[in-house]
Amino acid sequence: MAFTESHANLYLLGKNYLAHQFLGAHLNKDDDGNIISTTFTVYAPNAKEVRLIADFNNYEGWKHVLTKIHPQGFWSITIPKDLEWATYKYEIHLKNGKISHKSDPFGYFSEVRPSNASKVYDIDGYHWKDHDWFKNKKKVYDQPMLIYEVHLGSWQRNNGQFRPYNEVVKDLIDHVKYNGFTHIELMPVYEHPLDDSWGYQGTGFFAATSRFGSPKDLMYLIDQCHQHGIGIIMDWVLGHINKDDFGLFNFDGTYLYEYEDTFKRENITWGTANLDFNKGITKSFMMSALTFWMDYFHVDGFRIDAVSHLFYYLGDESNGINEEAIAFLKEISAHVFSKDETFILSAEDSTAFPLVTKPTFLGGIGFNYKWNMGFMNDVLSYFKLDPIYRKHNHDKLTFGLVYAFNEQFILPFSHDEVVHLKGSLVSKMPGSYEQKFAHYRNLMTFYMTHPGKKLLFMGQEFAQIAEWDFKKELDWNLLKFPIHDAFNRYFRDLAHVYKHHDALYQKDHDPSGFKWLIVDHKDTSVFAYARYSDNEVLVMVHNLTPNYYQSYEVGVPFEGTYEEILNSNKDIYNGTNLYNGLPLKTYKEPRNGQPYHLKVQLSGLTSIIFKYKK
Repeated sequence: MAFTESHANLYLLGKNYLAHQFLGAHLNKDDDGNIISTTFTVYAPNAKEVRLIADFNNYEGWKHVLTKIHPQGFWSITIPKDLEWATYKYEIHLKNGKISHKSDPFGYFSEVRPSNASKVYDIDGYHWKDHDWFKNKKKVYDQPMLIYEVHLGSWQRNNGQFRPYNEVVKDLIDHVKYNGFTHIELMPVYEHPLDDSWGYQGTGFFAATSRFGSPKDLMYLIDQCHQHGIGIIMDWVLGHINKDDFGLFNFDGTYLYEYEDTFKRENITWGTANLDFNKGITKSFMMSALTFWMDYFHVDGFRIDAVSHLFYYLGDESNGINEEAIAFLKEISAHVFSKDETFILSAEDSTAFPLVTKPTFLGGIGFNYKWNMGFMNDVLSYFKLDPIYRKHNHDKLTFGLVYAFNEQFILPFSHDEVVHLKGSLVSKMPGSYEQKFAHYRNLMTFYMTHPGKKLLFMGQEFAQIAEWDFKKELDWNLLKFPIHDAFNRYFRDLAHVYKHHDALYQKDHDPSGFKWLIVDHKDTSVFAYARYSDNEVLVMVHNLTPNYYQSYEVGVPFEGTYEEILNSNKDIYNGTNLYNGLPLKTYKEPRNGQPYHLKVQLSGLTSIIFKYKK
């Protein structure tokens, strides 16, 4: 797309959602598709002069000086050569006499870190084959959603080295499908300089990281996932940027995209700089980046990181509401859902800010999902306890249902829970090695049958023992040990039950889909509840102490039989094999406020799922 004054004006006003089509490096083609020249365009309003330093001019900027093509500070040069794969930066001469070297904010590709120059790349021309995916894709509200959170650099490696996008894709798809996941959430794969940041401190918001190959290699990975029925969600940092000197920060010697006010700009928590969404250019930049990933990479959703910092300045309610960021979030919502009504826009938000997942026309922010951080914190703190103390913390498992339907929630057991000396999920469980696995089966069953969509960090599906280490691959060798293999089998069976019984997902956001059956048995730490769909009723019973009950009475709402379809204590899952083999018939006497009851054989540290039959 050729530069026009209209494009520039819309960019300045915050209304250009396709700025990547005229800013950055672009290969110009003739009618036959042959590349005839390369155009470089950059916005640097406070620059005295802009030059191009590149491998094709021996990094001597005087050879290629950009022309100021708009009075507001757009600079451009066209070189009559095919410069695909050329390495380049902008040499920005500041009015104070200083010179800075910047990578291209709109660059489609980059050198492999620690090098950081941009590379000219032809982003067009990938032939997608995921038409059926988009034709058949549904809104997820009444569908199963079990998300596999993946850090590509440490899922699997090849002799300690990163596996390229196009090499890892088959193994990743096979594993995801085998374990029953419906979506993959990729921790940030836009360009970032430091592995240790896990991608959360980015410098190239339009560039798929070169660590794992080219942008079209990533397109291939996503395309293959779609062809195998797997959705892709991108983890995205919206509110703050890396402060490395070659990036967007302080781009033309001024805080161009950031807050100029020091207090609002400096994100002390992460050492980054907060973006100012009062500025039209900041809104155009970030909205264009989101649009770019939807259009060019066919992503199915964004998970927006650190939303508390977008609701409140520096994430602190006492600093006041960040009105400009909230207004921009609403713009994002309107835009992405106008492009794809099945899109997933989820907020990683630890605040109690209201109406996060309500539509903007109802006064909401416009996300359609929010991570349920309260559920995660309460449930994990409960399961860490020795069973003898659980009766004193009974409400940690019941409180979540007080607000479970206030928002549309994703229940996250994410990477944040298995780093910084927190240990893996199974290692948090109390007791002996074998007891840890019994507790962990309890935890996974409670999690999978609780209202809300699910997100699980990689490795937890086979009970990784060690804390996550981004510098090496997961401990796949654990699957050779019977106890881990048995747990993985349980996880797969649990995921299968989840995906094939609509009572566990159809009414995730409707209170009529859930009913407590046993909510106050503190002394035994036994819980029971029913999940409903339009056509099905399931009953879940959890015994969260080692005590055995030959005949535990559980009140149920309907007369008939209840068939045990999953029991975490079976020997195939490394349990003691005490289970209810035959369907249980109801007794007419009321229990726990229900008109009928069952007598359930309930082994210690056991979770059971029953299906009701009339």
